[in-house]
Amino acid sequence: MTSHDTVAAYYAAFNRKDWSAMLALLSDDVRHDSNQGSSRTGKDLFTQFLQHMDDCYDETLTDLVILTSPAAPSRVACEFVVNGVYKKTDGDLPEAHGQTYQLPAGSFLDVTDGKITRVTTYYNLPLWESLVA
Repeated sequence: MTSHDTVAAYYAAFNRKDWSAMLALLSDDVRHDSNQGSSRTGKDLFTQFLQHMDDCYDETLTDLVILTSPAAPSRVACEFVVNGVYKKTDGDLPEAHGQTYQLPAGSFLDVTDGKITRVTTYYNLPLWESLVA
């Protein structure tokens, strides 16, 4: 399986909400850099993050474009639109009451031996806040 195939399977599992399949594509020591906050290392911390996100948000990704380069085949860039429902208030973010949103986002991933070793995601938090305010 190529790096492109691995990342495509990861996001397909995300859209199916098949967390087990998604987690199976991660290395045990995956580094997760979310848009806000510090890096998390390890599948256990990623699993906790995923559970928190599932509690607060219902999201599906569309318009997914996955980019790879022959010069760096283990590095993958993705662009997509996050289509979501804000289900439960997340910390000190605006109060949730089922607001829907569409938000452009992107991610960068590293893949080694068929496993994702890094996931870095970026989106515009002030824009998201304005969409759910």
